[in-house]
Amino acid sequence: MTFARTQIEELLYRLFINAPATSLRDEDRRKSDEMAGLLDEVEAAVARRARKDELVLVDAAAGKATVGLLAAELVLAPRGRPARVRVIEREPARVAACRDAIARLRAPSVSVEVVAADVADPAAWPSEPDLVVALHACGRASDMIIDQSLAVRARELLLVPCCTSKDVSAAALADQRAEQLGMPRHAEVRRRFIQSIVDAERTLRLEAAGWQTTVVGFVAPTVTPHNLLWRAERVGELGRMAEAADRLARLRGAG
Repeated sequence: MTFARTQIEELLYRLFINAPATSLRDEDRRKSDEMAGLLDEVEAAVARRARKDELVLVDAAAGKATVGLLAAELVLAPRGRPARVRVIEREPARVAACRDAIARLRAPSVSVEVVAADVADPAAWPSEPDLVVALHACGRASDMIIDQSLAVRARELLLVPCCTSKDVSAAALADQRAEQLGMPRHAEVRRRFIQSIVDAERTLRLEAAGWQTTVVGFVAPTVTPHNLLWRAERVGELGRMAEAADRLARLRGAG
């Protein structure tokens, strides 16, 4: 299914603005392009879980839960089968905005629950969700989402990391390795090296845990520089796991 930008913009307006004499901001319109690409990924993931009675989707580090709510109305509800969306967000203002938007949602077959918690809190997560989605999870949040998705045995993960901060453990490893290799300290040169190591560590960590992982550009880089999506499905292929575990150990030992 291809989701039209106009369809997404109308829903963004109804859920999150819904006020006379107002319109979407430019940033909202740019977000609609991201949502179109990501909802295509959600649609494909939901189709792979078609035989399950109730589908459970987690929107992690959700912000105002744009992904979870749009997925509820545009992807889950049209299927007519029971579905549940768990929203995990720690910022009180964003939690309030999400709860306000839920009242304008038109998805009668989908229940939405909001948990005001950090994604690192195990109690915030349901057991064995079908799909975990995280759009622009900043810094360490992406790693916490990977860790918790593994811990609760999620079946599939769609992760779009955002900025890489110094508290990302693989970034510290990469910086140490850059020093050992004698790399220059020019910010743009070193930043790309560090990001490559962080991306590799996250990919291998998922693969070593039994998740078949593909990294794709879900939108053009002109829409957002953070346009890479990790599509990971739990398959438990032993050969792939062993190879990834070996590569992960070598990567971590390189520092």
